[in-house]
Amino acid sequence: MTDRRAGALRVAIATQDMTNLNAHFGSAKRFAVYDVTREEWHLVEAVAFDDVSDESGKRRTEGDDRVTPKVEALKGCHLLFCLAIGGPSAAKVISAKIHPIKVPQPQTIQEVLLRTQMMLRTCPPPWLRKVLAEAGVAEKKPSFEDED
Repeated sequence: MTDRRAGALRVAIATQDMTNLNAHFGSAKRFAVYDVTREEWHLVEAVAFDDVSDESGKRRTEGDDRVTPKVEALKGCHLLFCLAIGGPSAAKVISAKIHPIKVPQPQTIQEVLLRTQMMLRTCPPPWLRKVLAEAGVAEKKPSFEDED
């Protein structure tokens, strides 16, 4: 993955069509990876996978690990948006310092990016402030000191 833009939050979005957030983590054929700042966003890359789960909930055979390659490919991302993610997969994502966010309904990637920008522009929730601090993305804090 390319170097992150200065001051940007790297966001991965689970998608089947590169237009909408419309996939579960395990069944996502693609992840759209963006660098997002308060003012703009840029597509960094589209990560594609052929070997995806079928969402049946059936256990895989020993050695059939479809999660680790996805987590490895998304390393460097700060947030992961998806429709659903299982407990073991979420644990692997979190251990890679990626914060998973389950979204209840499909929505356009643009809506996800606009919502992320809104959180960055306004008062980010505590979990996002922690992610921003770990990512080295400085929050703009008001200065109450006189410059005289």
